[in-house]
Amino acid sequence: MGITMPADLSNTLSIAVSARALFDLEEDHTYFQANGVEAYREYQKERFDNPPTPGTAFPLVKALLGLNATIGQEVVTVTLMSRNSPDLGHRLTRAAAHYGLDIKRWAFTSGEPVGKYLQAFQVDMFLSREIEPVEQALEAGIAAGVVYPAAGVYEVGDGITFAFDGDAVLFDGESEQIYKDRGIEAFLEHEKRNARTPMKAGPFGRMLKTLSSLQALIPPKNPPIKIALVTARNAPAHERVLHTLDIWGVRVDQMFMLGGLAKHPFLTILKPHIFFDDQDVHAAPAAEHVPSVRVPYRVGATAPDLSAAKVISAVIQTATTSLVVTANAPPAEAPANNLSAPQGTAPAA
Repeated sequence: MGITMPADLSNTLSIAVSARALFDLEEDHTYFQANGVEAYREYQKERFDNPPTPGTAFPLVKALLGLNATIGQEVVTVTLMSRNSPDLGHRLTRAAAHYGLDIKRWAFTSGEPVGKYLQAFQVDMFLSREIEPVEQALEAGIAAGVVYPAAGVYEVGDGITFAFDGDAVLFDGESEQIYKDRGIEAFLEHEKRNARTPMKAGPFGRMLKTLSSLQALIPPKNPPIKIALVTARNAPAHERVLHTLDIWGVRVDQMFMLGGLAKHPFLTILKPHIFFDDQDVHAAPAAEHVPSVRVPYRVGATAPDLSAAKVISAVIQTATTSLVVTANAPPAEAPANNLSAPQGTAPAA
């Protein structure tokens, strides 16, 4: 029997989603809370052949999995995490197949918290409807957020658009805390004074760098991944943002410095596949229009190490490399006694 090596996800963006983030299971969850596990088991059996409707994270997951065919290698993998028991989770696996989601990894824990398994699954980003596993993920340095319930079938734009708030999401929360504690003038003065000092990474800083590397693999003829920064900042606080992104080696495609304007009207036009913000005052109104996630940033949280961010690169198959080498190699000389060809002629190619 041959030796099978463990899967290596170091060159793959690994996303984990809870069942309630991927599918709209709010009615199911309410029934479970009101009636208990045995009644819920019968409830699920009655609906076994009826797949749940897509949830908040569905547009993003489906689009990201589609990148594997676009790029020609597995650059994204998705794990579905659920506190259901395996028998109750069977409806979910069938639903994924129904919607054409190539989800290879699953975790059904029969009520146990799922957060403790995230690092073992080598997860880069985790989306859930529950705050406890999200906070556990953030403590472990994994980008994570609490998704809002789906407000309906979201209309998303072409390609795959990630929309991020800046402070306490991509960047750390130091500057935002100054604004909260001391007001706008102190905040602007602090940012002006530190315009050439890059900010530390926030919960999604590493994720941003990984997405940036993934962008480079997409053929120009195909819709690209787009990264949009949607922030309440205004000039002159934009200088530090741009300098930080430059130092990180990251390019964003769109930037909206709103100067305190509401974000959801802009997001309605942008139509991102997902929007991340640390404040409910921004994320909740946005959730009525676009898939939205709240990032529960904790003041004083350790900044993620940007040097540990995955850099997704193209994989050159060994067989292809061999063919290239062979094609470029000098032609072999004909044998001295070639009996298959007349003397003085080259062997047939």
